[in-house]
Amino acid sequence: MKKSLIVIRWITGLLFIFSGLIKANDPLGLSYKMQEFFEAWNLHGLNDYTLALSLTMNVFEVLAGVAIIIGWRIKLFSWLLLLLILFFSFLTAYALFSGKIKTCGCFGDCLPLTPLQSFIKDLALLLMISLIFASKNKIYSSVHSVFAMSLIIVTIAGVSILQAYVLKHLPIIDCLPYKAGNNLLEQMKPPANPVQDSIVMTFKYRKDGKIFEFTQDNLPEDLDSTYEFLDRYDKMVRKGNAIASITDFSLQTLHGTDTTNNILSQPDYYVMLFAKDFSTANKWKNDDFYKLQQQLRDKKITFFIVTADKQNAQKLFTPADAITILLCDATVIKTAARANPTYLIMQQANVRAKYSYADINGVSEYISQLSANN
Repeated sequence: MKKSLIVIRWITGLLFIFSGLIKANDPLGLSYKMQEFFEAWNLHGLNDYTLALSLTMNVFEVLAGVAIIIGWRIKLFSWLLLLLILFFSFLTAYALFSGKIKTCGCFGDCLPLTPLQSFIKDLALLLMISLIFASKNKIYSSVHSVFAMSLIIVTIAGVSILQAYVLKHLPIIDCLPYKAGNNLLEQMKPPANPVQDSIVMTFKYRKDGKIFEFTQDNLPEDLDSTYEFLDRYDKMVRKGNAIASITDFSLQTLHGTDTTNNILSQPDYYVMLFAKDFSTANKWKNDDFYKLQQQLRDKKITFFIVTADKQNAQKLFTPADAITILLCDATVIKTAARANPTYLIMQQANVRAKYSYADINGVSEYISQLSANN
């Protein structure tokens, strides 16, 4: 049993470390997933706190994984992990049985799991953590207290530094459909031989104080006025793969004309700066920005500002700037550009390179390597 418990601790710890690190690579992605849950529960007031919750959750997951493996403060962390996995199991069960959440975000965008896969994973973790919790009095730290504390401090500092870095410089591993190397038009196409979602229309009734749910195919023969209709909803039985990776990307002119195909079919290089809004303009609209503008003019490379903030874009950029402003949905921009703003160096629909505003020198170096005629 002792060896089995060690194996269980290592499996549990490594899963939490992996889960925490892969989400720490893109903490904004987890915060957006939290907002999706909060909006499903009409808790819109919590949206402003999701990034802080995301940052804290990622640090805690890695910390808990390390603590479980080395046996540090095992009584405390066995309690915390048990409560955490019960909460996670509730979330994945809600995603599975409500059909309102497509993915739970357990392993971020790099390893998307279906609600069913996530729920099974959490049930397995719940079993292992329950065994650890039941044996917590038999588990002792395998390392000296000084080394354990040093390891805990390094873990907290390392994950925190990683998250601070990616928030400013983009995720180290980009798992989004707008990543460098992808073709946006190809990402807009559904996969070959797609499988459609299997949806069952479900009706909810009340009779004699009891709640009943029926599908269209199993409505009761005695369905009459004694059944009080409560609700109708669509329940997903099987998730298909007929949805393209990019479903809502659209570029419009200031006058509302859709110009997506025109932009993405350009044969020459061009640069798009994705800015959800201009709340951070004082950080990037500086001398380096104007030098890049001049460099693009010298190379005859078109420069677009892609934003959801039409009003402020027109205030910040005048016709004299020779920058074309394009409008795009804010949610799309949040997906395409984790840093606000983000540069995409494009050729036709191909994303050749992608840089945060903080790495504008990288944009300049890439452009300098292009021939004068692209």
